[in-house]
Amino acid sequence: MIDLVKVLRVEALGGYRLRVHFTNGEVGEQDFSAMVAEGGTMVEPLRDPAFFARAFVQNGVPAWPNGLDLDAVALHQEMKAAGALTLAALEPG
Repeated sequence: MIDLVKVLRVEALGGYRLRVHFTNGEVGEQDFSAMVAEGGTMVEPLRDPAFFARAFVQNGVPAWPNGLDLDAVALHQEMKAAGALTLAALEPG
């Protein structure tokens, strides 16, 4: 069964890594080095670590200022298969 999740928040961790927070309460770190290394017109600007770090969430998906965005469901499935997701701790409050 596919989890229909969206991304709530992303945090740049340096290099080509993001911490990704999903709507189902799971969070994990993903290294996008392979995607950046593949290149391509839309990916090329992400080779600049400062530009990569400008990742944000738009309509529930990770995105960058040049219009590149990623499929949240596919990203979640990839991270889940890699064992990279855990349930986020509840913030006191």
